[in-house]
Amino acid sequence: MSESTKIPVVRKELLFPFIAITSLFFLWGIANDLTNPMVSAFKKVMPELSNFEAALVQLAFYGGYATMAIPAAIFIRRYSYKKGILLGLVLYAIGAFLFYPAAAYEAFGFFLASLYILTFGLAFLETTSNPFILSMGDPETATRRLNLSQAFNPMGSLLGMLVAQLFVIQSLRSDDYSSGAYAALGQVEKAAIRENDLGVISYPYIALGILVVVILLIIMFTKFPVFREESKMSLKTSFRKLMGNRHYYEGVIAQAFYVGAQIMCWTFIFQYVDHLNESREAGAQLTATWYNMAAMIFFLSGRWICTWLMKFVKAPKLMLYFALAGVLFCSGAILLPGMLGLYSLVAVSGCMSLMFPTIYGIALKGMGDEAKLGSAGLVMAIVGGALMPPLQASILDWGGPGFSDVQIAGSIPEVKFSFILPLICLAAVAIYSFRSRAVVDESAA
Repeated sequence: MSESTKIPVVRKELLFPFIAITSLFFLWGIANDLTNPMVSAFKKVMPELSNFEAALVQLAFYGGYATMAIPAAIFIRRYSYKKGILLGLVLYAIGAFLFYPAAAYEAFGFFLASLYILTFGLAFLETTSNPFILSMGDPETATRRLNLSQAFNPMGSLLGMLVAQLFVIQSLRSDDYSSGAYAALGQVEKAAIRENDLGVISYPYIALGILVVVILLIIMFTKFPVFREESKMSLKTSFRKLMGNRHYYEGVIAQAFYVGAQIMCWTFIFQYVDHLNESREAGAQLTATWYNMAAMIFFLSGRWICTWLMKFVKAPKLMLYFALAGVLFCSGAILLPGMLGLYSLVAVSGCMSLMFPTIYGIALKGMGDEAKLGSAGLVMAIVGGALMPPLQASILDWGGPGFSDVQIAGSIPEVKFSFILPLICLAAVAIYSFRSRAVVDESAA
């Protein structure tokens, strides 16, 4: 056993602050996976939307990260981690509460604006919380510590998925009609259904806003440790140092590809299941949310397992193995028929489990004051989750509004072929893992 395995991941005196910050990982997990099914939900409630237009939900949601990450980093450089967290929670709550007027006006663009503002808050929280966790203890255990905190994020994601299924998707009246039957309804009936369904979509976000306010008050009265910085670099100096660090700037690129793969897999599993249901009898229909939750359970389990494995296997090497397995399972989702393809798609999530915090830890390893700005770059990389889903949705639109209007290579429906994009993204993560394998961190045996 190496000396690094004897170093505590979290010291006792920092345990409560660690738990308080880790709770935020749970909080933004709820928002992330409450939102993923909304692409499918809005398409059902507003059938006039194309697949591409419905996928703008993800562009609005993850675009907020790209917009606000650097301002968040500048803010916490000038003030403090705690003030950054408080401002993030305020923005989070405002965005959530805006769902009420969005539903009242029945405007898709208003919903997109609400999500955009909500993720301003998430950008502050992620830009602040990730480096804060890295600094809460010995540098030798930083990546393991971040993996441990990030393990609570999918717990929030599971709750978000459950709320989306039980309180949104199952309550949508528009989902009770086939496209033909819905089109045959009168304008008054359609208007009543739309009003009901948009209200249903808004309620969980309003409840989430109330929860955020409660956590805001708790954080406000919690005392956090103040870590003294080794230096106060200028922004110009920090940028120059970051751009001279290959592991950092390649990590930003890898993070964008990883987040793109994650959001595509968790968003379009609904369309994948809808495609399978087209050939199944009415009594044998599959529920996409249950398979998405199974994927999240694989993801959560992988986080815990990988946190333990990093005691013995270097993080870049472990991530390389998982990325290659993800490429293999994406291939299965594209090529394997029926349920085998769906099982392969679910398994991809287990392979992605360690990627976000591990890329984060590798990219920021050994940084001092510039870690705050470096964190912003890695949070901005979440824009991959904004850009990639519309690209995948455009593949679904190749032949029309259906999921198998075009057969690629004569036998692969476009909905299955569209998962070539997550495959490419995971291949990029594998390349970064291979190029970073010489990084020495706490996961060395």
